[in-house]
Amino acid sequence: MISTDLAGRSVIVTGAASGIGRAAALRFAEEGAKVLVADLDQEGAATTVEEIERAKGTALAVTGDLSEQQVVDEVVGRAVEAFGGVHVLVNNAGIMDRMSAVGETDDAEWQRTLRVNLTAPFLLTRAALPHMLAAGHGSIVFTASEAGLRGSAAGAAYTASKHGVIGLVKNLAVMYRKQGIRANAIAPGPTATNIKVDAGPGAHGPATIGQFVGNNIGRIGSAEEQAAAILFLASDAAAFINGAILPVDDGWAAV
Repeated sequence: MISTDLAGRSVIVTGAASGIGRAAALRFAEEGAKVLVADLDQEGAATTVEEIERAKGTALAVTGDLSEQQVVDEVVGRAVEAFGGVHVLVNNAGIMDRMSAVGETDDAEWQRTLRVNLTAPFLLTRAALPHMLAAGHGSIVFTASEAGLRGSAAGAAYTASKHGVIGLVKNLAVMYRKQGIRANAIAPGPTATNIKVDAGPGAHGPATIGQFVGNNIGRIGSAEEQAAAILFLASDAAAFINGAILPVDDGWAAV
């Protein structure tokens, strides 16, 4: 029987100081995995590690900007040194834009959103791949978004970044399936986390998007529900699933 048991495996979870990442880190630890908690928030990352350790799990934290190669190298290096490799990488860390339409998006909003949401997962995946390839297996799970499936769920920068994530997932699945590497993503609908949208008052983007989002979304999901889907895709229970984008959204993608 194939199960979600991850005992002894080395797992990196980004954005694990709060929200979906924290919930995923806790679930992986419950399943026996050794978890590296990566986040910019040092206090939050330490709290996640402490909670895992109180439950008799194994975890350590690395903090820093995951769009910087030096931090990425430290994250992967610490996981290999402490846990003996990288078996699972969860590229979850991300930020929202201001729901800005293209004409309202300045360079700073565009560059920051793409750097955190797309460049950082690319760098982490590139750094972890040699260790997975050497082991002959590995699972990479990304947190994409409903905004990666449609044009009416977020601003221009966030939408472009999550479409990019989905393209990266599919390319990875094709390129490395013969080497035992799987790449999949969840596409969350609205989820109760600490991510907030700093939309400009009277901006065209939020006013336009509001009419679509308000009419079509279901209930608000929990971080734990998203984490359960991540755990499934990372585990051997999903051994024949590769290149999939799994909406976790109470049917929003079906509307």
